[in-house]
Amino acid sequence: MARRRRPAQVHGVVLFPGAGTASDHPSLVALADALDPLPVFRRDFPYRLAGRKAPDRAPVLVAAVRDAVAEVCAELGTSPEHLVLGGRSMGGRMCTMAVAGRPDGDPLPAAGVLLLGYPLHPPAKPENLRTEHLPDVNVPALFVSGDRDPFGTPDELAAALSLVGGPVTSVTVPGARHELKGCDELVARTVRKWLSLPATR
Repeated sequence: MARRRRPAQVHGVVLFPGAGTASDHPSLVALADALDPLPVFRRDFPYRLAGRKAPDRAPVLVAAVRDAVAEVCAELGTSPEHLVLGGRSMGGRMCTMAVAGRPDGDPLPAAGVLLLGYPLHPPAKPENLRTEHLPDVNVPALFVSGDRDPFGTPDELAAALSLVGGPVTSVTVPGARHELKGCDELVARTVRKWLSLPATR
């Protein structure tokens, strides 16, 4: 039986920001608004809540993803299998690590993962790939990236996505950089389609 390319029976979406921003980033707010009436929960990482600029190490960030998912499940009366997890840059990457069971622990169930500007490697350091866990991401995944993203070229990203264990949908935005600035409407349409939500007028 073929695996679904899109998430099924989604009860909510949990979004996390990139390393240098917070959950009130305009792009996350715009996406949450565009997905209405599907419940969307924007969450910050502990370092941001504590007023610090430098992110914690991966174990702390992944633990925060797990905690946020547990809280949302309790609020909605659902289970992780019915939530899509993701966000911008580092926030999305931490969700893939949680779903893959990294850095240590059981894989976190999810309906899918949503990655806006996946940070494949640090800028100007293409040898430092962040792909080791991708084969263990066994849920539908949506990657939306700009073709001028210094965190990964389209060719680099295509090679990396071939490693993902689950079905992948990848959208490349011409002329866009890592921030996907000015692309909120396109991102919203892409995500709604991937979630099998009706198109907005």
